[in-house]
Amino acid sequence: MSSSPSESPSPDTAAVWSRTYPPEAFAFVSDGLGHTASLVHGASSEFVPVTDDGRHVDGRQLCEGLRDFAIRRFGLLAPAVLSHWNIHRTDDFGRMVFAMIADNKLKKNDDDRIEDFFGVYDFATAFSDRAIIDALKAIRDEDREG
Repeated sequence: MSSSPSESPSPDTAAVWSRTYPPEAFAFVSDGLGHTASLVHGASSEFVPVTDDGRHVDGRQLCEGLRDFAIRRFGLLAPAVLSHWNIHRTDDFGRMVFAMIADNKLKKNDDDRIEDFFGVYDFATAFSDRAIIDALKAIRDEDREG
């Protein structure tokens, strides 16, 4: 049975996606989810699981947060690291998230759809040297102000 694009992927599809990306990529997305929740909802002094209703992020927010997280963590090497992990488009983030949902490692709400991850930004543009340098400068300026 095939699923329509807005439904969760079948267990077989999710299993294929799980094998497409290395464990390090899934760890990156998991860590990046926490980073994104802090960006969207503010840092919390106490541990609040990102799966709680008050810390939910949507696909677009997660893609943007993962871009920021990759640049902060890897700098100019971000596109090379992501490519090494078979991550070439925001769609890949969605496939990983929905594989994690199928594996009961993440939860989704009724509004979450895999299409929310499709085409959020173009990797070549978002991870160009100029875009990364500009983002790193903005991060440095934030750190100086904060």
